[in-house]
Amino acid sequence: MKNLLTIAGSDSSGGAGIQADIKTFSANGGYGMSVITSVTAQNTTGVTAIHDIPADMVIAQIDAVFSDIRVDGVKIGMLSNPEIVSAVADRLRKYAPRIIIVDPVMVSTSGSKLLSDDAVNLIKTELIPIAAMVTPNIPEAEVLTGVKISDVHDMGDAARIIGDMGCRYVLVKGGHLTDTANDLLYGSGKETVFEGTRLLSKNTHGTGCSISSAICANLAKGMDAETAVGVAKKYIRNGIKNSVSIGRGNGPIHHFYDLWKTSNPNIEKEHTSY
Repeated sequence: MKNLLTIAGSDSSGGAGIQADIKTFSANGGYGMSVITSVTAQNTTGVTAIHDIPADMVIAQIDAVFSDIRVDGVKIGMLSNPEIVSAVADRLRKYAPRIIIVDPVMVSTSGSKLLSDDAVNLIKTELIPIAAMVTPNIPEAEVLTGVKISDVHDMGDAARIIGDMGCRYVLVKGGHLTDTANDLLYGSGKETVFEGTRLLSKNTHGTGCSISSAICANLAKGMDAETAVGVAKKYIRNGIKNSVSIGRGNGPIHHFYDLWKTSNPNIEKEHTSY
């Protein structure tokens, strides 16, 4: 079993953040651990409050894990201020885990920037250079590169710019495209497009967190980058297709559908189809 660490914010509704990451690690055969960077008060309709964890406490959590447990892969999500970004980057340079996935949570669903320019610049200069893969969605890739993205060609341009920042691979997620849901993987001068059709479901909360965590688990198990992304996309698609409506807003994907269907013969009648 691979030991996988998420460094991210907490989602009180359980659909995204560290809760989604740990569920994804577990569903993909890993042992999940967490370093909490922020505590959010949120549900399926939105976020009502955010409390950042002090940087020294973030450092203490990282040290506690690495000083005792072998870490096979790290996924980084919400880092809400420059102090936390610098603290995380410093500790990961010290411990040098083999696999670091950076999911740059920078833009809210409504399109608002969640990070200051200083924090964004630190992610570009301190975290991306040590990453095995960076997994921005289109608005985040636009913030990182200044490239306006409207199609797969633009995604490739942005991916190359991010790749030049020092990471090994870049996955630009195409969920914000109008006509398709294609993703583009770039690394070693090669582009690979993963074609995807859009699923008509409102239950997509936590998909970005979950796919980056699934990729982390797959790379830790020894898959190459293309295979890791392909397997992760199948996992997420299955989670969306079989999602369960929870709350009044955008519900989460079903992280454990494959497990639940083996233990509950009625699950086919219970899940919300797309």
